[in-house]
Amino acid sequence: MMKGMSSVNNFFEDALNLRAHRQQMLASNIANADTPNYKAVDVDFASVLKGAQSARGVLPMDTSASAHIKGHAGGPLNAAEMYRVPSQASIDGNTVDTNVEMAQFTDNAIHYQAVLSFLNAEVQMRKSAIQGQ
Repeated sequence: MMKGMSSVNNFFEDALNLRAHRQQMLASNIANADTPNYKAVDVDFASVLKGAQSARGVLPMDTSASAHIKGHAGGPLNAAEMYRVPSQASIDGNTVDTNVEMAQFTDNAIHYQAVLSFLNAEVQMRKSAIQGQ
């Protein structure tokens, strides 16, 4: 039973960390809307979250000597950045479309709040179960 509860917590942790990381990326895109040659970046949330979840089941790499570098499975914050393809070319080489970035920023913020709401509901259910209500 505890393993199931822990996997739910891990999912929420990964989702919140990835949403926060994506929010920083989108904010950086918006802040650099007037920077020449700036390339807008984003992540594929679903595939990165799936990768983070599957990486949790991977055991760390065993080494035969203390000088060997230990492997790292990565996680949401090691998400591969993808460059956004602009819908319209810009003279200065900047690929930020402010309207697209603002829409993505708002969408990501709403999803972040939704994850927090689900996490809060999960905590309240556990609290009720512990108290026998």
